[in-house]
Amino acid sequence: MSEFRAIQEECLEANLLLPKTGLVDLTFGNVSVCDPERAIFAIKPSGVDYAKLKVEDMVLVDLQGRQVGGSLRPSSDTPTHRRLFQAFRGIRSVVHTHSRMAVAFAQAGLGIPCLGTTHCDYFYGEVPVTRAMTPGEISAAYEWETGNVIVERFQDLDPGQIPAVLVRNHGPFAWGPSGAKAVETAQALEIVAEMTSVALRLNPDAPVVSQSLLDKHFLRKHGATAYYGQA
Repeated sequence: MSEFRAIQEECLEANLLLPKTGLVDLTFGNVSVCDPERAIFAIKPSGVDYAKLKVEDMVLVDLQGRQVGGSLRPSSDTPTHRRLFQAFRGIRSVVHTHSRMAVAFAQAGLGIPCLGTTHCDYFYGEVPVTRAMTPGEISAAYEWETGNVIVERFQDLDPGQIPAVLVRNHGPFAWGPSGAKAVETAQALEIVAEMTSVALRLNPDAPVVSQSLLDKHFLRKHGATAYYGQA
């Protein structure tokens, strides 16, 4: 049995949540789960149908990019996941999907503005969109450079407060302290994207929430004196 079976099991469970939540079509999307102390993460293999996935299929990769476990090829997005694990200390899981409403914002080149309290509960402000990638970035180490443009976009943002991003012309990445929580955040992102899209169709001039309402809803769940839910 692999010494990293625990993260492989968590990775499998999180990946199997994706089709159940409706976040993926076909084999689009992937989840990774990291053991930060040992600098190893597990990730879905490339192009394998979710219904056929097994624990031992979860590929193990170290933070230098070497495959250290599993016989299948890892997801083509593995370098992006690796770059985020390197840059965003404290996260243990990364989720990438092509969920339809979030992708629509990414394709439009728009961040998702914070219009309501559902958004406030998960994201402390607008979910940002990255800049367009350059031809050189696309033709070189594309997936690694995708991670770099995300990291660049978060230069003045806290990935713990805004645990998701839209890669322009591509789609969403979300992250969290566990596989299940990262998938929940990806699902919340899709819900918020749909709500925002409808709201802006109804009123293109819909204002963002006040700072006081944003503070109340985000901090009551995530702040130092959070009181939402159970201890």
